[in-house]
Amino acid sequence: LEMLSIPDLIRKKRDGEPLSHDDIRAFIQAVANQDIQDCQTGAMLMAIWQRGMVAKETEALTREMMSSGEVMSWPEEWAGLVVDKHSTGGVGDKVSLVLAPALAACGLKVPMISGRGLAHTGGTLDKLESIPGFNIQQSVQQILASVGCCIVGQTERLVPADRVLYALRDATSTVDSLPLITGSIISKKGAESLTALALDVKFGRAALYKDLSAAKELALSLVNVGNSLGIRTGAVLSRMDAPIGRCVGNSVEVIESLETLKGHGPADLMELVTSLGGVLLLMTGKASDLSDGQRQISEAVIGGTALSKFQAMMEAQGVANEMARSLCSAHTDYYSVLRKAQHQLELRTPREGVVVDVDGLVLAQVLHKLGAGRSKAGAPVNHSVGAELLVSLGQKVTKGVSWLRLHFERPGVTSQQVELLQSALTLGPEPITHTPLVCELLLPR
Repeated sequence: LEMLSIPDLIRKKRDGEPLSHDDIRAFIQAVANQDIQDCQTGAMLMAIWQRGMVAKETEALTREMMSSGEVMSWPEEWAGLVVDKHSTGGVGDKVSLVLAPALAACGLKVPMISGRGLAHTGGTLDKLESIPGFNIQQSVQQILASVGCCIVGQTERLVPADRVLYALRDATSTVDSLPLITGSIISKKGAESLTALALDVKFGRAALYKDLSAAKELALSLVNVGNSLGIRTGAVLSRMDAPIGRCVGNSVEVIESLETLKGHGPADLMELVTSLGGVLLLMTGKASDLSDGQRQISEAVIGGTALSKFQAMMEAQGVANEMARSLCSAHTDYYSVLRKAQHQLELRTPREGVVVDVDGLVLAQVLHKLGAGRSKAGAPVNHSVGAELLVSLGQKVTKGVSWLRLHFERPGVTSQQVELLQSALTLGPEPITHTPLVCELLLPR
């Protein structure tokens, strides 16, 4: 059979014909081997963006991306135990820092290959790197054998096709394509050779998708492709309007994660941790039903076994033992280990009322400008910049109460930025009803 040339493949997709598995393999191999011009890759991405892909094409795309590099292999005795989770990105999303050690405490193996922050969403790696000595380039297998969980960065050898496509999607305005998002996420997780994968697909003001129906469409695509690759894949649909927990930033989120692992976690963060963890324990057969799974995760966090795993993980990933011990001890001064910003500023409530809303997107955007995030891949972030909410949703406040503590460095914060931050707070006259963050679960058939 004659192979189609790259321009033929682009034309085929452009004209709305489905690509065969061989077509997709030829395209992805050309991308991975750099046998294709950027302009051709960009044209193909735009054709996929415009025309979409049927399920079979998306599955082939994901499988070929996954196979473009190294696929991990695990010892036989770990069969059925290797799991991970992925979040589509939020504000104050520190779930991985609590969930990975909790899952390890429940006997699972968690090779979490994580990302850095970009635009307004923070990256798990940036948070962990605010801990002095924490090294995200480690041999996963060794740490999984001794600790059971690790959180590392993507190596050059894993899914090389995704690195190329990711950069070009950004440059060609093809980021928001369902098959391309699905391929990118599931190929990276597929290369981890997982038994089960839980997805946290977020919707709302501070999420990629603003409404539930769009988020659900992505969740279904991810769940279907994951399962068709032989990974038991489930998804949690969760709302992302106000920040998760009370802290947004890098160091401050590490502190909040440690507080959670010491049993003092905010309810919304615990809801996400137990929901995602419960789904994974259920899918690996470690839990009889969802509530049993949630209970096991909750006990691992509250009982301190997850904290011990986090301490062991820090030590295995290069943090000095006495530092790790200090961070995990009961009444510790976190800033004896983590860097504290030079300046703190407290914002006060303009009047009395009930805290109805805190706009996570506004907080994230201001913190980003103050140095907590990056606009360009590879740029550094300032770990000490962050914000702590001093009030909870539904809380009744009087006028002039501190509601936000901002941590920042020089050159300081402008009056315009303070105004923006103030605009993130909505006070109302009436008490509000508590709505759970998780509004739907999609489990494999």
